[in-house]
Amino acid sequence: MATLLRPDPTFYPSPRLAGDAPAETLAYMVTFDPAAQSPDALLTVDVDPSSQSYRQVVNKLDMPNLGDELHHFGWNACSSALCPYAPHPHIERRYLLVPGLRSSRIYVIDTKPDPRRPQIVKTIEPEEIANKTGYSRPHTLHCGPDGVYVSALGAPDGGGPGGIFILDHDNFTVKGRFELDRGPQFLAYDFWWHLGYDVALTSEWGTPKMIEDGVNGELLLAGEYGHHLHIWDLPRRRHKQALDLGAEQQMVLELRPAHDPTRAYGFVGVVTSLKDLSGSVWLWYLEGSRWAVKKVIEIPAEPADPSQLPPILQPFKAVAPLITDINLSLDDRWLYVSAWGTGEIKRYDVLDPFRPRETGSVRLGGIVERTGWNGSGQLNGGPQMVEVSRDGRRVYLSNSLYGSWDAQFYPEGVESWLVKLDADEHGGLRIDPEFFVRTEQRAHQIHLEGGDASSDSYCYP
Repeated sequence: MATLLRPDPTFYPSPRLAGDAPAETLAYMVTFDPAAQSPDALLTVDVDPSSQSYRQVVNKLDMPNLGDELHHFGWNACSSALCPYAPHPHIERRYLLVPGLRSSRIYVIDTKPDPRRPQIVKTIEPEEIANKTGYSRPHTLHCGPDGVYVSALGAPDGGGPGGIFILDHDNFTVKGRFELDRGPQFLAYDFWWHLGYDVALTSEWGTPKMIEDGVNGELLLAGEYGHHLHIWDLPRRRHKQALDLGAEQQMVLELRPAHDPTRAYGFVGVVTSLKDLSGSVWLWYLEGSRWAVKKVIEIPAEPADPSQLPPILQPFKAVAPLITDINLSLDDRWLYVSAWGTGEIKRYDVLDPFRPRETGSVRLGGIVERTGWNGSGQLNGGPQMVEVSRDGRRVYLSNSLYGSWDAQFYPEGVESWLVKLDADEHGGLRIDPEFFVRTEQRAHQIHLEGGDASSDSYCYP
């Protein structure tokens, strides 16, 4: 008798169905040792309130090498496997692909035999990536209908260009470089897509040489870090359009497209403005047959005594918000913005994406305020990577950005923490006073069992 194959139950045709799915019970979080004296790790955190080990790290998987600097990671497969034009419905959301931003290795980690205790089953070495793509420093992964797409910051020698390469999502071999015609694109950072429109987008940070030793003040003041969005023909792998936000808008980072595949818009965060140190969020959208971009949120810098500031900010007598991450709920209603410098996470109603309305805010850490809560004492670092549950009710925050940048903005060091916020249906945001997890190493990104607001893309509205 033939075996009946069914799609992975964590693949959802639409964001609405994903939002109705059972809540997550586990979270996975990468941590790193900035001194490279101990192996980086993947932590498993119990996030099931009914469990006896709730709020605890229930497993620590050490990497086999030193100095990887684990950063962003993702699943081998997700809901995009159900897309009709490139269906792969019988693969599984099983493996976490975890790159080292310093080492350029990618670890393939199997979560299926025991989701609480995942195991490394393969290592993709930097030489394979370099030989087959010309790229290095893998940064962000997204599971696509036909493979795993990986952004890379640059070339093996630390220069550019950066771009995207593709992994086979069955055997994890490196297929090759994405770009057939990159046009003017040179700098790289994040990427996402509108699958229903055959469009991909990429953003810009800097080459490895521009970022690995921290922010280069001369390059920053000269407007040399990224300030463009790039529009690509996704199936033809060709550059279509460059959107210049202006050279004063430095470091165009996290991309969050609308989850509804009929909606041709999304949001991108900009770390800082050379004009006034403000941070901003911009909306990209389809205007006729061309794409356009518009600033829709601006968060000002906050005046501060220079003696309270790290050397890099002292001449400005202000603390920059430093928008380092944003996230969009699956219903496309709520946008979360992390201001890592001022130590604030903001919530916006973006039902009208052209006119966001702030509805909630929480302070934690921050360069000057170092806001604590519930007896924690002063906290350093600030809200950095933000992840939202599928149902939109829980928001998880970690507080480390990147080892060399941590040292510039938080020279006393970053003692890492993971917190959970509760988001109500009216736009409110509050800290869960019982959920506070300290980690031995610096905590960067977190992903949730079965998917979350930044892991999947959908082909049905």
